[in-house]
Amino acid sequence: MAEVILKDLSKSFGNDVGIADLSMTIPDGAFVVLLGPTGAGKTTTLRLISGLEKADAGEVWIGGRNVGSETPAQRDVAMVFQQYSLYPHLSVRDNLAFPLKSPILNTPADEIERKVAEVASVLQISHKLDNKATALSGGEMQRVSIGRALVRDPSIYLMDEPLSSLDAKLRTDLRVELKRIQANLGATLLYVTHDQIEAMTMATHVGVLNEGRLVQYGTPREIYENPNSLYVASRLGLPRINIVPADVFGGMPSGVTQIGMRPEHIQQGEGQEAEVQRVEHLGDQARLHLMLKGHAITTIADPHTTYTPGAHIKIAPKNPLCFDAEGVRIS
Repeated sequence: MAEVILKDLSKSFGNDVGIADLSMTIPDGAFVVLLGPTGAGKTTTLRLISGLEKADAGEVWIGGRNVGSETPAQRDVAMVFQQYSLYPHLSVRDNLAFPLKSPILNTPADEIERKVAEVASVLQISHKLDNKATALSGGEMQRVSIGRALVRDPSIYLMDEPLSSLDAKLRTDLRVELKRIQANLGATLLYVTHDQIEAMTMATHVGVLNEGRLVQYGTPREIYENPNSLYVASRLGLPRINIVPADVFGGMPSGVTQIGMRPEHIQQGEGQEAEVQRVEHLGDQARLHLMLKGHAITTIADPHTTYTPGAHIKIAPKNPLCFDAEGVRIS
């Protein structure tokens, strides 16, 4: 595995900016997640690292070497795409073995067999090894696609929303497995997603992208607790952070025009009176959907709450995040 360094990386597609002046270090053995909406530049970043796209400016360093002039094969990366990238005429066994049969790797036959069996077991597809790829379900095909990356020992794994097409249970199971595998291997992994749960549960570091620019980079806890902007604050947290004008509660510092309140950081029983619009009972907790002076607010309550729609409750912010008119964090 290897450390990956991006230096002032830029890429445009005509008049559209893919990535602009992106600098970031992916530590050796880290699980880094790039988070952002469609069009933020996540996939472009992966393609620039892998060599599938050529940067307009900037440098990509992998394991201490500048790989700008190297082909994708020479860069020694393994990439998993959102779409299944399998050979339909081959069996699952042969699809998994295919990367190891590269003349560059020159892997012995017994080692290929061992690695294929090991990865198939981890991904729960051992019983499908002799099936053709076309005989698999969508979830099974994506597991084979992930497996083709895992059989190798590359400098870095690049994964482009590999779990997005799977059902909820399998997605949860594979999140746990991917994190376990990455930790056990000490692998360097860069993972692209718009799913904040994947970012919070798997990442050692999170990079938040907005219109091709890296706007904050840190641990999931740092990003969640100390976002530097309204944009970043809204990327992590479920339910989403509540944003209201500063004058809804008053008493805010000078220059603050908006405040952000995480659902778990709303104090109940004092402050401004809000009306309960809806109650969601989720087993371990209840979510109260409130209306306060025309602003929708979501907070968390005891799972046995007796609140019903139409009830009134007093709420106040506890340690709110403060932002200026441009959405920049003030305190």
